[in-house]
Amino acid sequence: MLVDSHCHLDRLELGAHDGSLDRALAAARERGVGHFLCIGVSADNADAVCELAARHEDVDCSVGIHPLDLEADAAPSLDWLLEQLARPHVVAIGETGLDYHYEPQAAERQQTSFRLHLEAARRTAKPVIVHTREARQDTLALLREADLPQAGVLHCFTEDWAMARAALDLGFYISLSGIVTFRNAEALREVAKKIPADRLLVETDSPYLAPVPHRGKPNLPEYVREVAEFLAELRGEPFEALAERTTDNFYRLFPLARRR
Repeated sequence: MLVDSHCHLDRLELGAHDGSLDRALAAARERGVGHFLCIGVSADNADAVCELAARHEDVDCSVGIHPLDLEADAAPSLDWLLEQLARPHVVAIGETGLDYHYEPQAAERQQTSFRLHLEAARRTAKPVIVHTREARQDTLALLREADLPQAGVLHCFTEDWAMARAALDLGFYISLSGIVTFRNAEALREVAKKIPADRLLVETDSPYLAPVPHRGKPNLPEYVREVAEFLAELRGEPFEALAERTTDNFYRLFPLARRR
């Protein structure tokens, strides 16, 4: 069994499945995907991800505010985060983090929000899902400052081995997406070979970043199989072994997820 550890089911482009999310999920299940973590990115989509998790036994969700979805003049309140984290089937907080690629001018506001998410993670003991882009030093500094007692994950990882090793030293997991299959991702592939087997996750980040041979098309949860197959070959492991390990890793990291 595989787990798509990071997907945006409320944002999928479903033309390939006649506009039906149920058909898209069924197609993924037919390819061995047995669980989906639907990710919150804003106050506006918290209800949507929670409703999807309530409707499907193999879907759990997270809630949080993406650094690029922050209001221009405010960070989320800690009370709001704690209230959302108490909802049924919410197994994690995020995605949160720092993105200086698109909004370097918003660094201070992003850091304030990230700190609030990390404090909510501390209070609830729920793992944090971290987005980081062109913010290596600040991301690691805030994670060290938080000193969380539980693990988290750097999702859709695209950074270098030095950052991966630092995150691993903090107890974090590393999740790889279809980017690892891209022709220009040789440096990331070298990192992927080094990630310890017990800290590796796979994801689609759908509807974004479809893996080869689907690059350029809307991404779908069923394509997590292509990510896992590619990684198994890259790392010299049997596909079945990598699927089993990454699934076990997911349930270890997210112990509240409903394992069937």
